[in-house]
Amino acid sequence: MAGPRSKRAAILTVAIESFGKAGYDATKWSSVADRVGIGQPALYHYFESKAHCLLTIMRMELERSHEMFVKATSGETEAMAALRAAVRAAYEVSERDVLRMRILENNFDLLAVPRQSAREEGERAAARQLVQQIELSWTGLLQRGMDAGVFARRDARTLALSLLGMIVSVWRWYRPQGSTPLADVRDLIEDACVRIVAA
Repeated sequence: MAGPRSKRAAILTVAIESFGKAGYDATKWSSVADRVGIGQPALYHYFESKAHCLLTIMRMELERSHEMFVKATSGETEAMAALRAAVRAAYEVSERDVLRMRILENNFDLLAVPRQSAREEGERAAARQLVQQIELSWTGLLQRGMDAGVFARRDARTLALSLLGMIVSVWRWYRPQGSTPLADVRDLIEDACVRIVAA
């Protein structure tokens, strides 16, 4: 569906900017069509609803986040170094990534409820599976550190969910043009994660 004349990428770009800056509920689906330069009926060729577009963006962001975690940690044999790399990778982002993560964070509850539409449910189910993969990956990393005696022994899954919650909560308030540089936020969160897990 994404041929040379496809408007799918343009729709996603406008939707990400609109959902990320104005909010999903405040964005009119017709305004996305207007900004892309197509009629509203043409939107439905690519996304059957605004919710379908939102779920697609959320699934894409979860894929990116998981890929960044895998890439950052795959070469690290020592658990503490891998943890630091994973946290740093979470903040190696573009302004567009920031918007996508804000969208994901602000609409995460949408993933809890099955959708009536098959296409929406397909995206929701794929996103849920990615959430589980991310949680398992972080749990595995923490368990590895505990088994090596580097991290304090706790329930690895609970600890993983706690660290992830702290890491992603940043996207609710962080703004690229704000007074706090992202590097400072990253260093603060990395230090907090290390202190939490340290044996």
